[in-house]
Amino acid sequence: MARPAAKALPPKHLVALAVVAVLGLVLVADYLWASSSSSSSGPSSAIWSSKVTLPTSPAVQAPPVAKESKKDKKPVGSMDINATFADLPAPELKWEEMAEAPVARLDGAAIQIKNLLYVFAGYGTINHVHSHVDIYNFSDNTWCGRFDMPKDMAHSHLGMVTDGRFIYVVTGQYGPQCRGPTARNFVLDTETKEWHDLPPLPVPRYAPATQLWRGRLHVMGGSKEDRHEPGLEHWSLAVKDGKALEKEWRSEIPIPRGGPHRACVVANDKLLVIGGQEGDFMAKPGSPIFKCVRRSEVVYSNVYMLDDGMTWKELPHMPKPDSHIEFAWVNVNNSLIIVGGTTDKHPITKKMVLVGEVFRFNLDTLEWSVIGRLPFRIKTTLVGYWDGWLYFTSGQRDKGPKDPSPKKVVGCMFRTKLHL
Repeated sequence: MARPAAKALPPKHLVALAVVAVLGLVLVADYLWASSSSSSSGPSSAIWSSKVTLPTSPAVQAPPVAKESKKDKKPVGSMDINATFADLPAPELKWEEMAEAPVARLDGAAIQIKNLLYVFAGYGTINHVHSHVDIYNFSDNTWCGRFDMPKDMAHSHLGMVTDGRFIYVVTGQYGPQCRGPTARNFVLDTETKEWHDLPPLPVPRYAPATQLWRGRLHVMGGSKEDRHEPGLEHWSLAVKDGKALEKEWRSEIPIPRGGPHRACVVANDKLLVIGGQEGDFMAKPGSPIFKCVRRSEVVYSNVYMLDDGMTWKELPHMPKPDSHIEFAWVNVNNSLIIVGGTTDKHPITKKMVLVGEVFRFNLDTLEWSVIGRLPFRIKTTLVGYWDGWLYFTSGQRDKGPKDPSPKKVVGCMFRTKLHL
């Protein structure tokens, strides 16, 4: 039997095929035109040039680019992304390592009285907090004493200041991880090593800015009871010779920007609050150990001053945002020296970025400068100054020169000769 003949296509199908063929020829012609054009401009040429490799003559042909090996790749944590997050240019300082502290501590506190540095509390690890005071003697460079704190006193995020004999200790976090704050306040007589109570704050705070000014103990800012929300409140209490002259704290003008971990200084009869942050780690809801979980934080460089008119004025900002500096400063020759801290988080990894610079704020000219670099980046340093030497101890240091994120809690002590 003969094979059946194929049926002829209807005319409408032939028309469709013809249209498709014509469109294909148009696209090919357009492609060839774009490929042969060497001086086209405008949006269309930008689109084409991203898809088509133009021929290059041997005389101007670019050398082949070697493939990047794993060895050549920069770590994600490196500071080569943006100058905003990089270490600032700074002269090198010659640092000398001294006797290490008896314990490593993070978020501790320190007060210098003459040649003695009193170092308080702090985390040893996230699950362990210290409840004692260590003493460093600058005259012979030794750790020379230790005594216990009151059982009800906070262990980290303390507010603290001295009048030269008595040390006033205000509020703070009680316990490890991200436990709650206490409103309890204490005063230490450094000559007798005796502790006494002070009236409690109206509400507890984490790491408030704290100073003695014009006969009153001032406490302001910090984080609220949830450990994250910035507090704006400002209270004061009249004190003298380690005793409260009032039974209750008085409300004062609120601070313009709240938050914890700031330097608070009295200089030239002015009250200054420097740096700090908004937000902090919080306790995980329902966690029986109050496990710390990260929340958004904003580190800032603002400097505020309270003057005779009891109004806040803003002074020149720090060279970079800086936080965790509440005990990282000294006043030398009418210049504030600030050591280390934390700055804006890394733009890619979102990790905390530690600070490795030493800053100077000249109180005569109100100018900031970077006067040196630390042996490594570190936060919550505890700083002192004696006989021309700048000292720092304790805190949490970086992972290495190319990774500014925090790693090890340390108890090291370093010093450098300071030339202003």
